[in-house]
Amino acid sequence: MKTITNLKKLPILVAVLLMIGVSCSDEFLEVAPTGQVSGDLVASPAGIDGLLIGAYSALNGVFGNRFEGPNHWITGSIMGGEANKGTDAGDYSAINPFQRYEQDPTSGDLNNLWRGRFEGVKRCNIVLEKLQLSGLYDSNPSEAARISGEARMLRGHFYFDLKKHFNSVPYIDESIYLDESLDEGQKQAAIAAIPNTPDLWGNIEADFQYAFDNLPAENGPGRVNKWAAGAYMGKAKLFQNKFAEAKTWFDDVITNGVTSNGLKYALLDDYAEIYNAENDNHAESVMDVESANNTGSVQNANAFDDLNYPYNTGPDGPGNCCGFFQPSIQLANTFRTGADGLPLLDGSYDDPANEVDNIYRHVFTNGLDEDDFVEDPDPLDPRIDHSIGRRGIPYLDWPGDGAGNHPGSAWIRSFPYAGPYSPKKYIYYQSQENSFTDGSSWTRGYATMNYTIIRFADVLLMAAEAEIEAGTLDKALEYVNLVRARAANSEHWVKNSDGTDAANYVISEYTSFPDAAFATDAVRLERKLELSGEGHRFFDLVRWGVAPTELNNYLTYESQYLTTKFGGASFTSGKNEYMPIPQTQIDIQSGVLTQNPGY
Repeated sequence: MKTITNLKKLPILVAVLLMIGVSCSDEFLEVAPTGQVSGDLVASPAGIDGLLIGAYSALNGVFGNRFEGPNHWITGSIMGGEANKGTDAGDYSAINPFQRYEQDPTSGDLNNLWRGRFEGVKRCNIVLEKLQLSGLYDSNPSEAARISGEARMLRGHFYFDLKKHFNSVPYIDESIYLDESLDEGQKQAAIAAIPNTPDLWGNIEADFQYAFDNLPAENGPGRVNKWAAGAYMGKAKLFQNKFAEAKTWFDDVITNGVTSNGLKYALLDDYAEIYNAENDNHAESVMDVESANNTGSVQNANAFDDLNYPYNTGPDGPGNCCGFFQPSIQLANTFRTGADGLPLLDGSYDDPANEVDNIYRHVFTNGLDEDDFVEDPDPLDPRIDHSIGRRGIPYLDWPGDGAGNHPGSAWIRSFPYAGPYSPKKYIYYQSQENSFTDGSSWTRGYATMNYTIIRFADVLLMAAEAEIEAGTLDKALEYVNLVRARAANSEHWVKNSDGTDAANYVISEYTSFPDAAFATDAVRLERKLELSGEGHRFFDLVRWGVAPTELNNYLTYESQYLTTKFGGASFTSGKNEYMPIPQTQIDIQSGVLTQNPGY
């Protein structure tokens, strides 16, 4: 039973008590502790490590808001066009503007995302402050290096997340906390006077570099290690189009990297095992968010995903809720392959002239008329049925339609609003209820599989981008084919109860990349296929500079079927690449923060 997992085997009660002494009240700029433990305890190695656990806990959110989740299912996947909000128009309607690219600075959800990430930053800064004051750098320098390396790695992550969402934010480090010339009120005034700036990459890189230099390779499961810092540094370079520098980092990580529990980085043989709680801390996990059940709070489980299950209330399916996060119709069609087993790089899966062939064989030939359902006979990448719940296809080990299959509209709250599909990644198995789930709250849907912020397939595909820019197309081909070869292992394709393949799976490796343009198209589509629903897509489209074209094409395509949601929606270039600075924060720091363009 996954009750207290890895990192959470450390002294949770101590960590909670310590966090009480340093936690925020309503806003990230305010420090109003409601209770404190003694300074001596906080300054001890155990006390400082407890504070560090508090910083780790901020990875999956602080304020219980779904926008805070590390998987960015709203801002990364829904806004990236690979998923629809799901359910119906009235359910959590605050998400509706985001899927239409009409997000507003007054959004409370955006304010909570901002607050949550800055709470993480502050917890890291307090760890570094207490560590500096503890004398541990003198008495136990190796322990001090480990703790400071973890804190700075986490701080780099929180700022990376803020950068890719908001672009321009205030940069706050531990120096103000350590300034003995300032009293507590003066410190908070100094923090409140810091303006937002887009010039953050140097600080983010400095944190990752420090973490890489000071963290051990093996640091225990659940903790970041030097190779996670190296992979994140490569990702930061890639986001800045510093391809040669990114390549150097990725080369080192791919050749020498190991997980925090000492496993050589590798692709798992079975794609589905990436998302299985029974296989957490696997060889593909570069940086993850640990989760646990039966700890007294469902926030220690995947609370950010509690809505993201097929719409059902009975024992035939997981979650007894809610129908959110439905994969998009366009995403499903992206998994089409040619007879040669290769993706349709020409985008013909989106061709309106082929709309009947492209979609309704996936679903129903006549809306919700189940009698007219036709299973899709055409070639498909096998990852579709590890990623998307489709009618007539086995859905993990759930009874579904009584034969173990997704039952179709019985698990869909509103077909016209959100389409015919259900999420399938990071879904728990029926056999795991109450052992790998926390059922102590309003829904059974608090699962405890770790979410991988960076996994090895992601690293390989980022490295492939860097290789293309370096002109080494053969190496890019090698990395892409490693990912595709794993997907092509027919032993692990989704099977019917009689052992036959659940659909017409056809996938093969590329024989060559004839030029850089072809290679770029191949890598970008491979990222969509491999990482769908994992919160990367929107940020990929923005950094590639293709978000306006890709997302407006997506809206046009999807609105053929879901007009009640997408009619009149559009992505505005020069505006929608970043979220607005929350108006609440602008009001708090009156005259200090500057709003992003277009809002």
